[in-house]
Amino acid sequence: MKTCPYCGKPIDFTIGRTTICPACSKELHTCAACRFYSPGAHYDCSEDVDEPVADKSRPNFCDSFALTDRHLETAAGADRRAADKARFDALFNL
Repeated sequence: MKTCPYCGKPIDFTIGRTTICPACSKELHTCAACRFYSPGAHYDCSEDVDEPVADKSRPNFCDSFALTDRHLETAAGADRRAADKARFDALFNL
């Protein structure tokens, strides 16, 4: 089953260019959310694409798009993790 790479909620519908996740409101048809996104590769894509996509975090018209199965870092998640780590570290600081 597909899941949102940002929040992990199940995705049981077809993803079009303007599709957003109903749970976290993130845009899904982006290079960053694609399984072929490969920074450093030609046009940052492991597929053979004809044109580069300027903004990898915005929706695009790429026909090679396939939702990634990896979880992507979000600013909110990073902030929460940092706060959790600070609370954990505080347990051992007497």
